[in-house]
Amino acid sequence: MKIEIRTLLGKNCMTREDGQIVYDRIHAELLAEHSIELDFEGVEIFASPFFNFAIGQLLKDIEPDSLNRLLKISNLNPVSKPILKRVIENSKKYYSDSEYRSKVDKVIEEQATSA
Repeated sequence: MKIEIRTLLGKNCMTREDGQIVYDRIHAELLAEHSIELDFEGVEIFASPFFNFAIGQLLKDIEPDSLNRLLKISNLNPVSKPILKRVIENSKKYYSDSEYRSKVDKVIEEQATSA
């Protein structure tokens, strides 16, 4: 299965809402062990909230090795690759380390209530 992100979302992938759209399209397919390609041709701008919701949250119930095997990312511009890599590394730690997850959640909650 191939999903053309520009066709789905346009040339900007920045918000968590956009990321959730991608996640909702691919999560069940990946759980069923179906391979998916996300094609980012023509997409110009990315932000980490998009990747957190589209890719990062997949790691809560899909093992990193399975995700690497089943999910192909193509035509991602060079500037965005380090953002995606950082999101994946952070998500791996967040979902595999409950103490770390608790600390992160506490900081996020404190920031939300102080805003």
